[in-house]
Amino acid sequence: MKTQDTFKFAETHEWVSIEDDGLAWIGISNHAQEALGDVMFFHAPKVGQGVKQGETIAVIESVKAASDIHAPISGEIIAVNEEMDTTPEIVNVNPYAVWLFKIKPRSDQTLSAELETLMPLEKYIFSAGS
Repeated sequence: MKTQDTFKFAETHEWVSIEDDGLAWIGISNHAQEALGDVMFFHAPKVGQGVKQGETIAVIESVKAASDIHAPISGEIIAVNEEMDTTPEIVNVNPYAVWLFKIKPRSDQTLSAELETLMPLEKYIFSAGS
């Protein structure tokens, strides 16, 4: 996986990393996991599910609250991190090393346009206030 400085961030605190195979790996930011506190459960999207950018597709629960996870890009869910079923707290250790699910983008053109709406790390940190 690439380093967090290559990630793009949504205002809703999800990160996206486009890997060499063209798949988008999705996780939550450090700001999000700090706000949540100890993560206890992850309600994952279904493999094969079509998603649209900005749509609520999953829920992550902590001792403090439940928080919606939004699709930062459009496409199809092709994998869900099974580690999150048994040890969801791993996201609190290093949220940039733990992916929640993978999306196969609809098209390169759509992906390119949607990535333009997301923020690089420096802008995200400033907007998130962390």
